[in-house]
Amino acid sequence: MSEKHYNKLVRDNIPTIITKQGKKPVTKKIVNDKEYLEYLGKKLIEESMEYSESKQLEELIDLMEIIYSILNLEEITISEFEKKRLTKKKERGGFDKKILLLKVID
Repeated sequence: MSEKHYNKLVRDNIPTIITKQGKKPVTKKIVNDKEYLEYLGKKLIEESMEYSESKQLEELIDLMEIIYSILNLEEITISEFEKKRLTKKKERGGFDKKILLLKVID
């Protein structure tokens, strides 16, 4: 019998899926919000890297799920978030013009 260690945040149904595959997941419930936010941050980086490598829609979906979880934890509604996003876009722009800053000369 072999073991593979992960120590990472997973979606809620993953332990059930693993069990249905005839394997035994060993899990721990995060009870403190500080630790939860830390693991969400790590997951955000993990999924960002996966998207960067694969360019797959599934990875963007995972990123959004993590963002929604962070917003929920911080008690920020999606509409509040979207309003702030649009305000920032109006002030600083988006990424639509595909501008690459090479350097700034004083």
